[in-house]
Amino acid sequence: MKTESSETGISSGMASDRRLRRLLPTGLVVILMGLTGLLFFWIRSEGEVIRERNQAGLKSDREAVNVVALTMRPGTICDRLVLPGVTKSWIEMQILAEVSGRVTRKAIPEGTAVVKDQIIANVDLRDYRNAHQSDKAAYELALSDFKRLENLYGLKAIPLSQLDAAKAKVETTRAAMNTAALEVERCTIKAPFDGIVNRVFVEEGQYLKDGDPVAEVLQMKRLKVRVGIPESDVDAVRKLREFNVTVDALNNRSFVAHKHFLSRTADSSARLYSLDLSLDNADGAILPDMFVRVEIVKREVLQSLSVPLYAVVNHNGGQAVYVVNDKSANARSVTLGLLDGWRVEVKHGLQPEDRVIIVGHRSVKDGDPVRVIRSVEDPEEIVQ
Repeated sequence: MKTESSETGISSGMASDRRLRRLLPTGLVVILMGLTGLLFFWIRSEGEVIRERNQAGLKSDREAVNVVALTMRPGTICDRLVLPGVTKSWIEMQILAEVSGRVTRKAIPEGTAVVKDQIIANVDLRDYRNAHQSDKAAYELALSDFKRLENLYGLKAIPLSQLDAAKAKVETTRAAMNTAALEVERCTIKAPFDGIVNRVFVEEGQYLKDGDPVAEVLQMKRLKVRVGIPESDVDAVRKLREFNVTVDALNNRSFVAHKHFLSRTADSSARLYSLDLSLDNADGAILPDMFVRVEIVKREVLQSLSVPLYAVVNHNGGQAVYVVNDKSANARSVTLGLLDGWRVEVKHGLQPEDRVIIVGHRSVKDGDPVRVIRSVEDPEEIVQ
C-alpha cells in the first residue's frame, strides 16, 4: 500500500513539473513584450524631446533675411483706363474743279504750307472771260434800254408792261453776267483755309472736267484724336473734359487734349462709341494717322495708401502683406481697393509710416527675422 501511494505522489509531482515547464516560455514572452513596449515608449519620448530642442535651436539660430521695405506715404491713386486712338487732321478737304478746262499752272507742290486764298492751280480762263465780256455787254445794253424806256414811261409815251419787260431783261442779263464772272473766278483754284497741301492731283496741260479732284488740303494746327469707348465706360467719359494723350512715335511725348464730341451711336461692328478729342498742334510735330494712347481717369482717390501688387501674398485664405516690426516680418491682413497699373490701393490694414516688405517677402514667413538693407518711399527707386 505504501508503495502505491509513493508512486502516485511521484507521478503527480512529475506532472506539475511538466506543466510548469510548458507555462514558463509563455510567461517569459509576455514579460519581454512588456519590457520592449516600455523601452519603445521611453525612446520615443526622448526623441521628441531632442527634436523639439533641435527645432528650438534652429529657430533661434535662423539667419535674418535681407529685405527692402517701402515706407507708407499717403498719395493719389486712380482708376484709369488706357485706350488706343489715332490722330486725324482737324479738317481734311479734297478740292474739286468747279469749271472745265486745261490746267495752265500748277502753283505749288505737295507738302507746301498754304494760307487761305493762296493759289493752288489755274485753269485756262479765256473762254470764260469772253463769255463774261459778252454777258456784260448784254447787261449794259439792257440797262441802257431800260433807262430810255423809263423816261418815255414818265412822258406817258409807253405802257407800263413795256417798261416791266425791259426791267426783267436787265435782271436776266445781270444774272448771266454775274455767273460768267463767277466762272472766271473759279478758274483760279485757291486754298480754302490755312493748312498743308497733302496731295496735288493735276499737272500743267491736263484737261479737267467739272468735279475732278485738284488737291487735298489738311488743317493740322489743331488735330482730332479719335478713340473708341466701350459701352461700360461711356458714363464716366461724359463727365470728363481733359484727357492725357501719349504719342509713341514722339518718344512717348504726352499732350493734354480736350473733349470735342462723343458719338450718340455705337459702331455696328465693334460696339464702340467714337470719342473725338481736340489736340493743339501748333508746332506741327504730330502728324495725322499717328497711333496714340488715351488715358481716361474714371475715378481718383486722394490721400490713400498703396503698395505694389506683387507685394500682396495669400495668407490664411486672405490677402496680406509683410510688415517689418522689431526686426521681424509680420503678416498683416489687408483689404484692397483700386488698381492703378502695378499699384493697388490698401483700404484697410495699413497705417502711414508702416514699412511693407516689397523685396524678399517671398522668402519669409510670419515671425521670421529680417534685415532691412534698404528703405524706399517709391517702388521705382528700386531700379534707380
